[in-house]
Amino acid sequence: MLKKISLGFAAVLLLGVGVVATAYHVILNKVGSDSALEDYALQDDSKVVAPVAKPVDMSPVTAVEGEMNLYWGELHLHTAESFDSSMMGNKLGIEDAYRFAKGEPLIGAGGETMQLSRPLDFVAITDHAEGFGSRTHCDDPNLSLFERAACWVMAQDNPIFLSLIVEGARGEGEPGELSLPSGVYQPKARKVPGVDRFPTCNWGNSTVQRCYDNVSTDWARYVQLADDYYEPGALTTLVAYEFSPGMPDQGKHHRNVIFRSNTVPERAISSTDVPNAIELWKGLEATCDKADGCDFLTMPHNPNKAWGLTYSRYAYDGKQYSEDDWRLRQRREPLTEIYQNKGASECALGVGATDEECAFAQVLDPCQPGETTGCAFQTGFVRDGLKVGLELEQELGFNPLQIGFIAATDGHNANPGDVEEWDFRGTVGTISSPASRRMSGTNLGDKAYRSMLKFHTPGGLAAVWAPENTREAIFDALARRETYATSGPRIGLRFYAGRGIDQAMIDAPDLVQHLEAEAVSMGAVLPSSQQSDQQPESPAFVVWALRDPMDAPLQRLQMVKGWIDEAGQTHEKVVDIACADGLQVDPATGRCPDNGASVDLTSCQFSANSGATELKTLWRDPDYDLDQRAFYYVRVLMNPTCRWSSFDAIRLGKEPHPSVPATIQERAWSSPIWAGGQP
Repeated sequence: MLKKISLGFAAVLLLGVGVVATAYHVILNKVGSDSALEDYALQDDSKVVAPVAKPVDMSPVTAVEGEMNLYWGELHLHTAESFDSSMMGNKLGIEDAYRFAKGEPLIGAGGETMQLSRPLDFVAITDHAEGFGSRTHCDDPNLSLFERAACWVMAQDNPIFLSLIVEGARGEGEPGELSLPSGVYQPKARKVPGVDRFPTCNWGNSTVQRCYDNVSTDWARYVQLADDYYEPGALTTLVAYEFSPGMPDQGKHHRNVIFRSNTVPERAISSTDVPNAIELWKGLEATCDKADGCDFLTMPHNPNKAWGLTYSRYAYDGKQYSEDDWRLRQRREPLTEIYQNKGASECALGVGATDEECAFAQVLDPCQPGETTGCAFQTGFVRDGLKVGLELEQELGFNPLQIGFIAATDGHNANPGDVEEWDFRGTVGTISSPASRRMSGTNLGDKAYRSMLKFHTPGGLAAVWAPENTREAIFDALARRETYATSGPRIGLRFYAGRGIDQAMIDAPDLVQHLEAEAVSMGAVLPSSQQSDQQPESPAFVVWALRDPMDAPLQRLQMVKGWIDEAGQTHEKVVDIACADGLQVDPATGRCPDNGASVDLTSCQFSANSGATELKTLWRDPDYDLDQRAFYYVRVLMNPTCRWSSFDAIRLGKEPHPSVPATIQERAWSSPIWAGGQP
């Protein structure tokens, strides 16, 4: 009798799925694979002229004999192993991603060719751990009718079904107190979804244990493929995954977990296992022992879309950080993702920042009182996170938010490091490819941050200074924060601070060797020995940048400073410190004059007679205070170039879309250097 009831329910379920699929057929045809080639026929890729490499000698800034070398990579990338990627049309897998990183071309779900102009040095594939094991057993011939239905749903190129699955896995909870001011997010306790919430783990004859076994199987295959494609000195493949708890209103309070070697825990810990990052770190430390050769770090991504949680004093489930929790975070989270395809997370105008460059890649409006999602929270941006770190240092005696910077794509097309604006192929499957779909405006509702056209970018790259291109060397560089981020171009950048450095050394042939020996590099703390009463003068900050030979010239260098005063109030200041084209910083405004750089929107050709190949300067802080805790980081700005949407307009024979900027000012962000605090 029970069997008949089960079969009857399954039949009803399948019928219901069929009805839903039919009802949304027209919608899905607009974003599905069936009509993708028809849409691809609307564009002419030959109209877009690829940039021609300019002769630029990168060796002075990129490599020093016996010292550090500059390596470029991707630390956040999804393949068809992530169910959201697969269900939105991408069928390219892990091995495809590794081949792409080496320079091989791929055909995306929308019919467009994807290929790097230059191979990557390192890559970490970070598929969602929450999906591990959920599809492994779908080819088992002994599945029940319920399980077959669940597997069928998860195999569809169907954003409607995807949204249903994602929403079902977000867990339960209530927003914080609406009376709290904007920029403060204090959620009440949330329920961990649990692996048993996934349909393929609780329907029919499935058991939770079988799903956990499948998670281990998936993870072991993941590690093995990373080993198979690891070529020390050529391509470093870092074993990694993404920890992805659900958030209301498409929030992203996620973290990427990066391992130092192939010695890793038996199973990836996901948000179906633990409620927050604190428990994630504890769980990983319990299963990843340095004595056995296992080590890891984590990095948050999309701070801008975590609804203020990234740099709040509260974890995802409403738990307030204790001192021990902050020490744990300090130990395990040295970096943050400052830029990716969902926008910039450095700063936002009207949210604790005032410099105009904070409008870069922003669509979130500042939060208003009572808002808990869908807006820009002050504790959701990296610069404010650095200031929170200064506050915590004053309270606790140590700074748990001394964080370095990287950038990534968060692409869901198995195309790591594919960041050129002129060659942007969307972020995920047939939802954003080909060009006509990317240019369709708001795709998922009327909120700006849900709009592919307004919000999405190609993302950026991570730059790492390391002695060699191996897993251990790249990981150690990440751990010590000797990294920087770019919005895509491969800008060469060095940043040092120290004493005993004068202007006469700037052009010396052994400058880098001297700085490596006598100063500290980006990501470091200026040691107390260099802050003694015997040396009260301001330290010298040396900044050296070179243009990407395949992109536009440099326009200016900026120094961003944040500090905390005796009353515990934090402050920030941004000044230009070097200008291209022989221009000088205006002492009244602290800004470079306009260098007249322009872009021809009919062809997307940028100015060839303005800007600099190299910018190098020594800067001292005129307001330096020996006893003041502060951070400093560098921002490098290029001349304007075409945004991806303007290139797509050329492909489609249209005018640039009026709702988005036609141009973009690409940039690099150095990891900070801290002064006045403890290492």
